[in-house]
Order: sequence, then structure tokens, then C-alpha cells
Amino acid sequence: MSIVRWDPFRDLEDLTDRLTRLVGRPALRGEGDRERLMVPDWVPPVDIAETSDAYVLKAELPEVSSKDVKVSVQDGVLCLEGERRRQTPAESDARFHRVERAYGCFMRSFVLPDNVDESKLEATFKDGVLTVRMPKTEQAKPKAIEVKVAA
Repeated sequence: MSIVRWDPFRDLEDLTDRLTRLVGRPALRGEGDRERLMVPDWVPPVDIAETSDAYVLKAELPEVSSKDVKVSVQDGVLCLEGERRRQTPAESDARFHRVERAYGCFMRSFVLPDNVDESKLEATFKDGVLTVRMPKTEQAKPKAIEVKVAA
């Protein structure tokens, strides 16, 4: 048996991580009109940027197959859903010494700005990154107006 140095802050960090994951979960209406807690196993990080003609969302989905990802939009809300499946070791006698990566289902939803053309959304998936391009409507694009100076 090896000697392990006791770190009093390790337990505190573990507790903080568990509480952070628990608090960040949304409550949803369940069957029978009772509230239930939706427990996502992990929440993929996203970046949302704005260009002159579109909004671009990028979500990191490492080791997720494109067939396990669903992108939908309804009533001005963009919803990303999917699952990262736990990989089983190739050898039956292999043991994990540490498992820190989260696996399971995820769901993220974002309220779209009013100037997004929902009918023209485009989603691509490459190298573990889901990119959703949300074009702006024509009237929302900025227009330059020339100002004439009277002499």
C-alpha cells in the first residue's frame, strides 16, 4: 500500500465541483404537471460571435458523433441536444484510475435575437466543433448613408 499525502483542500474542491454542477441545472415541467430536475451529465462550452451579416455559434463536442447531435429551432429558441457515449476499454481487465471527463446527454438552448432569419440557419460539424450560422434578416443589416456637407 502506498502512502498518499492528505490534502484538506481536495475534498473541498470535489464538493465545490459537485455543487456547481448541481446548481447549474434547469428545472423543467415533467409528466403529470410535476416539476422534475433535468440532470445533464455535462454541458459543452459554446462561443457566440456576431458579424455584420450573421451570428455564429460554436460548440465544443469532442468525441461526439454527428449522428448523436440534434440542432433545432422553434419559436425563437435554438436548441442543441446530443450525447457523448462512455467508451469501454478494449481489454476486459483494464481498470480506470481516474475518470474526470463527463459523459452522457446534454441540452443547451439559446434565445435568438429578433433579427435572425430562422429559415436560413446552417449547421456544420467538423473536428468535434459544431458551428451554427444564423443569418440576420435583410432589414437588420447596417446600411451606410452618405452625409453631404453643404459649403
